[in-house]
Amino acid sequence: MAKILQISDTHIVGEGTLAYDTVDTAAALAQTVATINRLLPQIRPVDMVIVTGDLTEHGTDDEYDRFREIMAPLQLPYRVVPGNHDRRDPLRRAFAADGWAPQSGPINWVSDLGDLAVIALDSLQEGRAAGLLADDTLAFLDEALKTLGGKPAVVGFHHPPFAAGIEAMDRQNLHNADALFSRLEGYPGEVTIACGHLHRAVTTLMHGRLCQIAPGTSHAVTLDERSDTRQTLTMEPGGMVLHETRDGRIVSHVIPVGHYPGPYPFLGIA
Repeated sequence: MAKILQISDTHIVGEGTLAYDTVDTAAALAQTVATINRLLPQIRPVDMVIVTGDLTEHGTDDEYDRFREIMAPLQLPYRVVPGNHDRRDPLRRAFAADGWAPQSGPINWVSDLGDLAVIALDSLQEGRAAGLLADDTLAFLDEALKTLGGKPAVVGFHHPPFAAGIEAMDRQNLHNADALFSRLEGYPGEVTIACGHLHRAVTTLMHGRLCQIAPGTSHAVTLDERSDTRQTLTMEPGGMVLHETRDGRIVSHVIPVGHYPGPYPFLGIA
């Protein structure tokens, strides 16, 4: 039984500053790491953590150094893909010694966990908020799917391939979602698409494939579906998603970040 944890949208900024002058994203990521480490005895074995983009706010070397420093206590291996707030070259430099990041081009990678595969795709367009899977990324996906033998797969990237109803964010979605789904159409195995960007837990079915947006670790994009409102954030609890295989299928759990009272026994139940 393979298991991965997905976190997203950590938006780390420089030491002594707050994201948007409001959010202590570093403290939130540290709490996320502590939550994962605390839960491991209850959910292990977990194979890896995937971070689906926007590791940093500005994509600077210092921000990536701080991200890695905060993640250092994590008791699991992890890999990342870029979001629209990231920059490829600084991200590549930050993770060069880990061995999984390609030395040039899009930051795509595959991890085969036995009964589950993780295919991570780079949807970043440098200097733009919206996402796009470039031709070489789509070719990478084609080749990866050919090698998997139909096993369940989590395809992870930053930008959602569907509209969730928050118009300012929907305009920044993946702009060539049809190209993605045309590649997945002939794949015989189960696929879960795991995204970030919206900082909210959202799920839908697209072309027969489950699409799931993970919550952010520190704050949420405000749930406001009016057409005339600006993009804002709300200090909702952070979260993560546990994707695991059970009976040959992918099961996903949304887990809040933090330490909550319990567990307590249900009264009257032995």
